Amino acid sequence: MTLNIQTFSNTSGGSALFKALGHPDAVERAHALIARLERAGPVAVYDPAGQLATLAAMYDLSSLQVVGVFVQDVERVGERLLGEKTQPITELKGAQVGTVFLAAFDAARLVDHIRPLLPAGTEIVTLDEMRLPEGLLTNKRTYLSPLNFATNFAFFREQDGHHTRIVSANYWAAYGGKDVRLWATLFDETGKRLVTWEDRLAGPNSTIVIDSADLRARFDLGEFTGQLFVHIIGAAGHDIVKYALDTYGDEDEVLSCTHDANAWPSDFYAGLPAPQEDETVVLWVQNSHPTPIAPKGIGMNLMGHDDIAWLDREIPGFATYKLDVTELLPDARWPQQLEARAGKHFVRPRYEIWRSDGRQRIAHLNVERVDLKPDPKLPEIANLMGKGFILPAPILPTDRYRAVVQPTPMATTQQSLPIAAILYDANGKEVARHRFGDLPRNHECVVDLTGLMAEGGGGMPSGHGHVELVYDFTAGSDADGWLHAIFRYQDTETGHVAETSFGSHIFNTVLTYKNEPQSYAGRPPGLSTRLFLRLGPDGTDAMCCLIYAASTPWHGHSATNLILMNQSGEEVASKFVQIPCSGSHLFRVSETFAWEERREAGPDGYVLIRDLTCRLFGYHGLVRNSGAAFSLDHMFGF
Repeated sequence: MTLNIQTFSNTSGGSALFKALGHPDAVERAHALIARLERAGPVAVYDPAGQLATLAAMYDLSSLQVVGVFVQDVERVGERLLGEKTQPITELKGAQVGTVFLAAFDAARLVDHIRPLLPAGTEIVTLDEMRLPEGLLTNKRTYLSPLNFATNFAFFREQDGHHTRIVSANYWAAYGGKDVRLWATLFDETGKRLVTWEDRLAGPNSTIVIDSADLRARFDLGEFTGQLFVHIIGAAGHDIVKYALDTYGDEDEVLSCTHDANAWPSDFYAGLPAPQEDETVVLWVQNSHPTPIAPKGIGMNLMGHDDIAWLDREIPGFATYKLDVTELLPDARWPQQLEARAGKHFVRPRYEIWRSDGRQRIAHLNVERVDLKPDPKLPEIANLMGKGFILPAPILPTDRYRAVVQPTPMATTQQSLPIAAILYDANGKEVARHRFGDLPRNHECVVDLTGLMAEGGGGMPSGHGHVELVYDFTAGSDADGWLHAIFRYQDTETGHVAETSFGSHIFNTVLTYKNEPQSYAGRPPGLSTRLFLRLGPDGTDAMCCLIYAASTPWHGHSATNLILMNQSGEEVASKFVQIPCSGSHLFRVSETFAWEERREAGPDGYVLIRDLTCRLFGYHGLVRNSGAAFSLDHMFGF
């Protein structure tokens, strides 16, 4: 069953209401508020701001003795809320109730509005009773300001020699945030709070590092697998908490990475690969709300198929469930894809693939849009926008790594995908092209990109490069701009695998279409770069592939600065590189900066990638110094 909450709209952005109601530090206050209303006897409920439905979705209000539900907006009269047909608030006058529950935050003025309708002595209770403490608020005047709820969840594990490490930067201070602090709560697998703490962050662009092994030692914890809730206080510029998440182990063979969770729970997620014969695919179901997920509240189906298998068990609030996908779909096998029916119960989830040889990798699903339709203008404007929407991904050195790609439907309305793949050498020269045709929604198509180069005969002169997935309007016209794919990379020497997935954008053209080319700050077009490359824990080396994709011809070369920063956000050293248009640049930190420079930056430093002339897309990863394992995922910018 889908939670009746609004989480995100592509027109209005993310909702702060569900975050306010479900914040871990608000839960006890919410239960105390409900208990008070239970004791009050008959209660009239006033819902002036439309917040009651979200509250009822997240907490059980069935124990309240409701004698009427009232609204302010005349157009809402007659709706059904809490089993009652709503009435205009003017009908409250003369009602024989001792308590009115005004279901809104910042309710002082709303209370004043209705006092003339109530007999003297009527008690008014509001949602302000479950407000967070003032010390957790950034904007104390407007409670539901998105900046008050700059929050996110992260998969977090410290168990059986497996560790997790979150790395980000204090970009809020760089946007003017004052006294920026991190408030965090760690939940175990059952949803129990293990520890809550608060740290003051250093200055602008300083690093934020949370390592599970350090956390366990700091708070004298046992082993755990669960989720970490992060709340940034003093945020400015962004209400989004971005981070890189590394999973690593005591053994060199354990190494993988993934991206932030995307803080808004969705109805559907896609891009979940079915297992191969020697694999176990685990979907980490991590409840993002205090209310339990009911039996058969979430499910899964083969992409493009209507038969849904439902998980017949309850998952407590904030709890974690390790779901082997064969528990629901025992016959599913790669290259089939799976679609998660999430019902807005959790943020973008992680999946983990365990192989019979003990190696593993972690990645994330993506939000499957329910609001998109094919855009008939995209074929029409191809003469203006060139390649238009591009999904770029690296081709790692071909003498060691094999790369495959599988396009993934990422909107419920996508019934066909007309796609082509263009392979480019690092110098920007096209070396191969593959037309997928018009793929159906339930396709099982996987293309070996390394094999395409071999078929072309020329290979890659640079030894590495990148691929761009684009729409092929000679094969079909159904395109919506939400083009996604899974990219899988195998080290042919060790057998270690990493995979990542992402979606398309329009790159490097001064023309704009809707909100493309996207900009991190300000209106489109986004024609500059600010990317974050974290350094890794001891025994690893950070690597990065920067791709200069261009929808239309742009500057002949980039003007890219690789700036090595220490953990305080201070520059240590910089290197200037020029990347050809439609080319790429693959580098390792150890080969780019001298040992003395890396020592000065420290293990918690990072590389800031800046370019004021073009928009680069980046992938980062770690490589074990022993060569036993590597990781790869797309980067974030701010």
